Amino acid sequence: MVTAVDRMAGTLRQRMPPLTALPLPRAVDERILSRRWPVRELATPPEGSGLSPVLGDAGPPLIGHTLDAMRFGVEYGLRRFELYGPVWWASAFGKRIVTATGAEATQTVLVNKDKAFSQEGWKFFIERFFPRGLMLLDFEEHHTHRRIMQQAFTRDRLNGYVDTLAPEVRQGVAAWADATRPRLYWSLKRLTLDVATRVFMGMESGDDAEAVNRAFVDTVRAGTAVIRHPVPGGRWKAGLDGRKLLERYFAARLPAKRASDDADLFSALCHATTEDGERFSDVDVINHMIFLMMAAHDTSTITSTAAAYYLAKHPQWQERAREESLRLGDDLPDTSALDELHTLDLVIKESLRLVAPVPSLPRLAVKDTDILGHYVPAGTLLSAAPSLNHFDPRHWTNPHSFDPERFAEGRREDKSHRFAWMPFGGGAHKCIGLHFGMFEVKALLHEMLRRYRWSVPSDYQVRWDYVSLPVPVDGLPVTLRPL
Repeated sequence: MVTAVDRMAGTLRQRMPPLTALPLPRAVDERILSRRWPVRELATPPEGSGLSPVLGDAGPPLIGHTLDAMRFGVEYGLRRFELYGPVWWASAFGKRIVTATGAEATQTVLVNKDKAFSQEGWKFFIERFFPRGLMLLDFEEHHTHRRIMQQAFTRDRLNGYVDTLAPEVRQGVAAWADATRPRLYWSLKRLTLDVATRVFMGMESGDDAEAVNRAFVDTVRAGTAVIRHPVPGGRWKAGLDGRKLLERYFAARLPAKRASDDADLFSALCHATTEDGERFSDVDVINHMIFLMMAAHDTSTITSTAAAYYLAKHPQWQERAREESLRLGDDLPDTSALDELHTLDLVIKESLRLVAPVPSLPRLAVKDTDILGHYVPAGTLLSAAPSLNHFDPRHWTNPHSFDPERFAEGRREDKSHRFAWMPFGGGAHKCIGLHFGMFEVKALLHEMLRRYRWSVPSDYQVRWDYVSLPVPVDGLPVTLRPL
């Protein structure tokens, strides 16, 4: 039951930044980041193994580095990379967590040749909210579920999804015409939910759209709650309530999808069958739909918001991208047309580098192993960190600068190592919907470019909230002007 306290807390969570994002003088932030704690070994390597210990520190008593990671995000991780090297540990959320930083360490974890690293690491954070989502499954079971789900992401289906989303995006972006100073993140988030509802479920968002969107937000943010109990008004309880709402929402619509032969993703999952006759159960379909809807509209919102921000900060790139969009004419774009928007390709890829939608990829060591010669005992919670790899100066020229040309032919800095740029993950669990996501973000930005110019003050710098996935603290207010 949702209490008045829960409702009030939900309203406050949407309108106010978390305490970790409240502005402080830079000198105070620098003092927090520079504080040093006693260095300790994670575990003593077995005698004669030749392995080195993983070094790190526990940080402040009780809370460890939980709040540091949430407040400073990439900057926090890069400081520890500089301090400890590519493999380090820190205490957070009551656990000692190892982080594998840099392309080589990431490759060890995600390629996972000896199957030492399990998706069980995700379960500590999100199992209560996204049980048995594709990302949480391991080894053969993951392979089976992915093989069934792949039928929903063939090129023919992608073409159909784009044909469905194009008019929804055009109509949604046009509806912003009267909003001269919108908070762009929230405008995009509502629109991407509308798109996901239309494309993935074959229906329009109804009167319950706001509640569903809030439920997705709450379930995502609950995984990094400091108080991991259902306290009224707390993020953990909000996530549990959000999960129940989503289960009811999809369960109510499942029988009709089982009986239909519609072209949407929901129907595709209901009917997908392998050559061996394997199919998803009702529970599987509901779990996968909740996870895919979250992943589709959250990551697309973050990516399109980041790209829109950089286009606002760099109007020369906005004009260059607009010229290509206007050349397409007034027809609704299909996949072939979107493939022609080469400038947006560069801008989106650079935005994904600077703001990785999924900053970390948790794993659990299921047996004693090592990462780059550092001993990692069984039972260790660890994480690969795409957001840190994206700033490694060994692979990127001036990594903190916005430079889309680094992805152009002739430079292709992303090719310096297969795990230097990895916004969609890597290995067996690479994002199954990455092509759909790129098409959706392109379609969103294309329609914005056709209708508006947008800007931010020259001295404005977005601040990202890293409580879970990166979100602009202020919702990214922009000045929007029709062409």
